[in-house]
Amino acid sequence: MEEPVLGDVAAQRERLAEGLRAYGASFTELGRRFAARLGVHSTDAFALLEIASAAESGVPLSPALLSRRISLSSGAMTALLNRLEQAGYVTRTRGHTDRRIVTLHSSAQVKELAEEFFAPVNERQDTILAQYPPELLHQFETVLAQLCSTLDAQLTARQGDI
Repeated sequence: MEEPVLGDVAAQRERLAEGLRAYGASFTELGRRFAARLGVHSTDAFALLEIASAAESGVPLSPALLSRRISLSSGAMTALLNRLEQAGYVTRTRGHTDRRIVTLHSSAQVKELAEEFFAPVNERQDTILAQYPPELLHQFETVLAQLCSTLDAQLTARQGDI
């Protein structure tokens, strides 16, 4: 088997994909441990992280958008949100002129628990990222966004294959 050439795009894609898979596996394990700390299923914890992240960026999620992000049916999403609401981790609000629109918000308690749990790894990752010029990190963000877009387009095109 030939050694991959540094400039070979397919080989670079494979190396990047392997690195992203490894990062994703570690992130999934970290999420599983966060779920255990909260005493919830890992899917519930990932939903909480999505809800908190969206609210922090100023664009709270609706239940429908959350169900697309974490690939749950509307029935499963309702059950998940009921569990999280009952535990005091999530609230559903109708804060719009159109009262039919529901947005999801994580509680202050879950924000504190997430900050406490993720702060050490976030600080270590910030230290690593600080070693690179902002322009390079911006390029990496762009590449990741484009790669995700191609995967999302493929998933959308092949929805019937599931």
